[in-house]
Formats: sequence, structure tokens, C-alpha cells
Amino acid sequence: MEKGISTVLSVLKRRSIPAIAAFVAVIGGAIAYLAVTPSKYEAYARLMQDDKRVSVSELGRDLTQVSANAPGISPLADQAELIKSQRVLERAIAIAFPETEGSVSENLVTTKELSWNLKVKIVPATNILELSYQSRNPKLAAKILNAISLAMVEDNTKTISSEATKVRQFLEKEVPESNNTLLQAEAKENRYRKSSGIISVEEQTKSLVQSIAAVEDQERTLSAQLREIKAKDASLGQITNTANLNKAYSSVRSGQDDEIKKLRANLSELEKKMIEARLRMTDEHPTVIKLVGERNALRAVLSEQLARVSPKDQTISANNFAGDQLSQELNSKFILNRIEESAVNDRLKLLDKKKTELQKRLVELPIKQQTLTLLTRKREEAAASLKFLQSKLEEARLTEAQKVSNIRVIEKAVPPSSPSEPKQKAILALASVFGTMLAVSIVLLLEVMDNTLRDAAEAEELLQLSLLGILPRLPSKMLVLDPANRFLDHMDLVEPYRTLFKTLEFRSLEQLRLIVVSSTISGEGKSVVASHLAAVVGMLSWRTLIIDADLRRPIQHTLFNLAPGPGMTEVLEGNISLLDAVQSTDIENLDILTCGELHGRPSQLLESIAMKSLMAEAADNYDLVIIDTPPLTACADASTLAQKSNGVMLITRPGFTDKEVLSRSVWELTQNRIPILGVVVNGITHLTPQKYRYPIRGYQPRLPKPEKQLIGAGESTKNSANPMRQR
Repeated sequence: MEKGISTVLSVLKRRSIPAIAAFVAVIGGAIAYLAVTPSKYEAYARLMQDDKRVSVSELGRDLTQVSANAPGISPLADQAELIKSQRVLERAIAIAFPETEGSVSENLVTTKELSWNLKVKIVPATNILELSYQSRNPKLAAKILNAISLAMVEDNTKTISSEATKVRQFLEKEVPESNNTLLQAEAKENRYRKSSGIISVEEQTKSLVQSIAAVEDQERTLSAQLREIKAKDASLGQITNTANLNKAYSSVRSGQDDEIKKLRANLSELEKKMIEARLRMTDEHPTVIKLVGERNALRAVLSEQLARVSPKDQTISANNFAGDQLSQELNSKFILNRIEESAVNDRLKLLDKKKTELQKRLVELPIKQQTLTLLTRKREEAAASLKFLQSKLEEARLTEAQKVSNIRVIEKAVPPSSPSEPKQKAILALASVFGTMLAVSIVLLLEVMDNTLRDAAEAEELLQLSLLGILPRLPSKMLVLDPANRFLDHMDLVEPYRTLFKTLEFRSLEQLRLIVVSSTISGEGKSVVASHLAAVVGMLSWRTLIIDADLRRPIQHTLFNLAPGPGMTEVLEGNISLLDAVQSTDIENLDILTCGELHGRPSQLLESIAMKSLMAEAADNYDLVIIDTPPLTACADASTLAQKSNGVMLITRPGFTDKEVLSRSVWELTQNRIPILGVVVNGITHLTPQKYRYPIRGYQPRLPKPEKQLIGAGESTKNSANPMRQR
């Protein structure tokens, strides 16, 4: 867990610059957006669809109801959509800008802008609509929103008033019709009362009972009644021109038959046409002849129909026809009278029939009373309907005049004090999140794309070699060891090199004499490491020699500010001896053999026997010889010299050394059986304290006394007097 956290922190430190740059760029973009984006202010208002019965009339209360019983219907949602309708928005503009009504203004807000910036929300579980409007001008936002609220109330009032007007107009048509219906019902009731003679059922029932008793009295006066019936029969016979019952029956039957009625009507029409034709034409005219033929044919059909309704073995004249209601009634009475005459002749039957008739009337009286009751009920219903319609008409007029509304403003809009857009906190928070994500993405991308060595732990894990030391990144003024005190007096920088040297000394199986310093590519700091390691070893009273074996790009003489020659090239060519070519430095016990004059064939010199002799002589005369060689990928110089030494020390640099090249170089050295002393990680500062038991800054040395400094100086002089000191 701790290792993972440490790895993450190290990655963040390595990629901190691009990550911070990306984060700052996103935040800067957000700030720039906030700076250039104009502020918008949002005003709020609230409307409530109130179902309280505020009207003085029942119809007005019904029109202002907002409840909906049908599933899926929401009156509040309908009102929310109505607010954005064209007529409401146009009315709102007229209310907000009365001075521009009827004229065109460039600064006038359009209905499209109102609909775009207006938002309507239904407050859950309430009958409240929340309206919001955005504008760059806070006062304008509040003004427009209040105008929309007022326009909505006016529109709702007009809608209810319009409904009341429609009801009034409808009722104004229905009331007269209902009044006529009542008058007709009253007339029917009166006519029926007159026709049925029903005035009081109780009285009429009593009267019928008395009549039945009177009939019984008539049994004593049958003869008088018989004369009266015969006289009545004679009168009816004269009026109806009917002599017997069969003739009367046939007359009534033919008058009630629809087919005979139709034939008689057609015959009458045809005879009329024939008369008109004869007035205009002669009897021989084809039209007259045709009409005569049609008349005769129609008469024949009429005769057949009369025969159909006539009693058996009797014929009926075409003139014996009771077509009207009165004739039928008179003939019917004639028939009844004859029947009564027969009944009189049979006294007992006549009395029974008369009594039966009276009893029948007594039974029919309740039936007639039922019809009267039905007519009375219709009259009462018509009267109640008329009264109801008249009351509703008055209510409609009151509602129309009252101007009621079920929408009311419960919260007016006020100019907002702070802008609603852009939302600075939200934008900065989103920018922070996006910037963080972008920074992390850049860090991950750089880590994936970066194939260079990252830290000491990775080098040790990658190469499976011993880690000799971790060296700090040196300040630029301390790269050159002239004067050397700037470096040697800096404890934080010297101790890592001293630790490196001690690690080499302790881990070497044989006496440490020759060390080849190299790297995979140029720029990893091998020459600086070689020079500063030699300076520290010399400070530790080891007779130390640096050989600049980089015959292509020598640099050691510049690090010590010495003349480039004569040097190793002249020694190998035999022009000068090793001890004469060696140059002393300001650091005690440290000498340097510079490259000398550059040679056209450096490989030839390094592979010569003279080079072996030089290395052997140097090892005999010095305690430690450090050989600075070219990079391994540049040439085989380091491999060649490492075979004649204790081994090669590889210098790596995090963020610079390519892992693939380093692995291949180590593999080649191993395959060629070239001894590798270990790996040095150069140029790290933040991991250095982790390799010590205690931080260097927590353990600062005290300044020495002058006497001790003199004694130390004398000892150093004494030791430097013996250049051939052996360990």
C-alpha cells in the first residue's frame, strides 16, 4: 500500500508541470468563459389554480372548478401549456410595453424570445405553477414575468366569461322553447280534462254507481225506452242513409280500409283530369279515351276491393263509403242502436248489457285518471324545467358580469439581485473536475508514452542488478570542480558519493583498483559522476587517478579546468611516460590523465598492448583508478576496458535513460561476460533522503576548531608527500 502511494506520488511529481498546466488551462478557460459570457438574471413568480367557489352564482362556481375526473387529464398541465400560447404572450407584451402597443419597436421583446426564456414548472402535490424568466436586465425580467402573470389571469377571466356568455346565449334560446312546451302541456291537460270529462274521480265514481242503480230502475220502463230507441234508429237511418246493419258495417269497413281510400283518391283525381280533358278536347281524342279507359279500370279495381270488405253474398256501392270520422261515428251509433233494439227485445239481455256498459265506464275511469296524471306530470316537469332554465339564465348573466377567474397570482416577481447564469460555482467546479481528469489523463498518457527510466527502484527491478547508489542532481555551479571546495564542503552532495564509494569497496570480492565508468547513451552524467566520485575518494586519502578514455568527446579536463594535453594519447604512443603525463588537481590525492591529442583511430589505441600496460602501471601507482569511457551504445570502448578492470559501473538518469536500450546494454555485457559492478542512479534529489537512516538535513556538522584544522592540514600534507602509497 505504501509502495503504491509512493509510486503515485513520484509519478505526480515527475508529471507535475504538464498536469498543472492542463489544470490551469481548463480553469483559465472557465474563468475566461465567465468573463466574456454576459450575466443573465432569472425572476420567479407563482400562480395558483384555485378551486374555491368565488362566484356568487352556482354556474360561476361550476365554471371555475379545476378538478378533472377523467384519467390522464391534468387541468394544471393544460394551464402550464396555455401560459406559453401565442395569445397570452402577445397580451403580456402589450401589458409590459403599453407605450409600443400598435407600433413596431426594435427593442420590443418578441413572443419567440418570451417562449424561449420562459419556463413553467408545476410544484408537485399542489395547484401552484412556478414561472421563471431569464434576461440580462433583472428589472426587465421581473416586469415581463409580472406581465405574463397578469395576462394569464386576464385570459382565464375571458375564458370563463366567454363560457358564461355561451351559456347565456343558449339559455336565451331555450327559455322561450321551454315556455312553449309548458303552454302546450297545459293545453293538452285542459283538453283531455274536457274530452274525458274527468273533474273528480270520487264524484264521478259515485255518479256511475247511481247510474247503474238507475238502469235497474229502467227494467220497469222497458217499453218506454224501446219506443225511444226506435225513434233514434229512424233518425240515424235517415242521416246515414243506411237501411240495415250489414250496409252500415260495410260503409264503416270501406271507410277504414287504406287501400280503398287510396283507390278512391286516385279515381277522384283521374275523373278530375278527365273532366279537364273533355273541356279542352272531344270524346274521340286519344287522351280522353285513355283517361276513360284508366277510369274504368280503376273502378273495376275499386269494385274488387269493395267486394273484399263486403259481407258474403252482398255487394257495396261505391257511393256507400264512410270516409270521414263523423260518418263512421254515425254509422257506428246506428249499429249500436240496432243492437240496443235487439237487446230491448230481449229484456234481460238489454238490462245486462246496459249494466255491463256502466260497469265498464266505472272500470275505465281509473285508466283515464292515469292518462290525466301523465299529462299533469308533464306539465309540472315543463314548469320545473322552465324555472330551472330561468334561474340558470340569471346565473349566467351574473357570472358574465362578475368576471371571475380560477387563476390568481400568489407571488409577484421581484428583480433578482444576483445573476442565475453563468453559474460561477458550478462552472468552476465542473472545470476543476474536468481539469483534474485532463491532468490525470495527460499524466497517464505521458507515463504510457515515456519509456525512460523513472526512479531507482525501477532501475533495480528492471535490471536485476545491485543498486550501488543514488546520486543527487548537482547544481550547475558545482559541475566543474574548480574550485573543488564548493562541492567538497557541501555535505548533502558529498555523502551520496561517499556512500557509493563505500558500497563499491564493501561489495568488491577483491581489492578495488580499476573501475570503468560508462552509460548507455550520452547525457546521463557519467563523466560528472566519475570526476566527483574521484574527488570524494581523494578527499578520503586514497591516491586516485582519473583516466579520460573517451577519445572521441573528452570532457574531464574541462571539469577540472586543466590543459587537454599531453595525455593518454601521447602515453600510448610512447611520447611521454604516465607519471609525466599525469596532472595534479586542487584536490589532494587526486590526479588526472587527460585524453591528450585526439587520434584518428581511437579504437586502435584502446585495443593496443600499450593500453594494457598503462592500466597496469596506473593500478600499481594509485590506490584507485577511475576510467571515464564513451557510452556503451556509441562504441565498444567501455566493454574493452572493463575486461581489464574490476568491472564497469553503469550510470543511469531518470527521465533520460531509455529502459529498452539499458536492458539491451546490460544483456550484452552479461552475455559477453563483462563484469558489472552495479548501477548508479544519477540526478535524483527527492528520493535521496529515503536511502539514509536519518535525513542529512537533520544532522548538520559543527564547525571545527582552528587547531584541529591545522593538524588535519599537516596530516594531509604528510600523506600527499608519498605518491606511491599502497593500500
